[in-house]
Amino acid sequence: MPQPLIGITVGTGNSHETNGTALRVRSTYPRAVAAARGVPLLIPLDIDENALRAIYERLDGIVLTGGGDIEPSRYGAETSVRTVGVDAGRDQIEIQLARWAVDDDKPLLGICRGHQVLNVALGGTLIQDIQAEVPGSFEHDHETDDWFARLPHDVTVSRGSKLHSALNLDGDRLAVNTMHHQAVGRPADSLCVVAGADDGVIEGIEYPNRRFVVGVQWHPEALFSEHEPHHHLFEAFIRAASTS
Repeated sequence: MPQPLIGITVGTGNSHETNGTALRVRSTYPRAVAAARGVPLLIPLDIDENALRAIYERLDGIVLTGGGDIEPSRYGAETSVRTVGVDAGRDQIEIQLARWAVDDDKPLLGICRGHQVLNVALGGTLIQDIQAEVPGSFEHDHETDDWFARLPHDVTVSRGSKLHSALNLDGDRLAVNTMHHQAVGRPADSLCVVAGADDGVIEGIEYPNRRFVVGVQWHPEALFSEHEPHHHLFEAFIRAASTS
């Protein structure tokens, strides 16, 4: 069976080499997809909807990656002073991809920002800053990249969920990393909440009656090589994409 073609979204950043804007994505995303026997393809920004649709139709699955915050007007909110790194063009592309994938039952894995994009795309809202809006929450955001490899808290994953099955867990607890200051607020009506931290922050969502439409708030792509459940997650996603 041919290896599935997996589209991976990207962000932008300043390039000292070109004195302009460059497309950026952490190399852990394509590595995790390739390790699970998928073929990674980066999806560019600044393309029109026709070009995006042409790319989308060739894909067997989509990974929505981490990055900056989503424009609050997308979910009917005023912009908080704590909302940063908004990229309206990226918002437009990722929200469109998420909606197409759900409509067409194309496997999708949303990670961190991508988890939040999935919720917003389907009508949900976001918490713009956890520490400011969730009393008693612990620290979910960290400024240094070495936190991608740390497992500072657990999440509880609902037994019987697609996420629980994908992680291949014996119990319902999973140690995760955490690099986010925003979170899912009101879940979209069509989504099920399937994982959460002990402070009440939503950590996993999924769309029922689809082969694989799952969002996780943590970064499994940074853990897949050392921690089996996170590798299993990518394998389950690639298996679903292989049946496209």
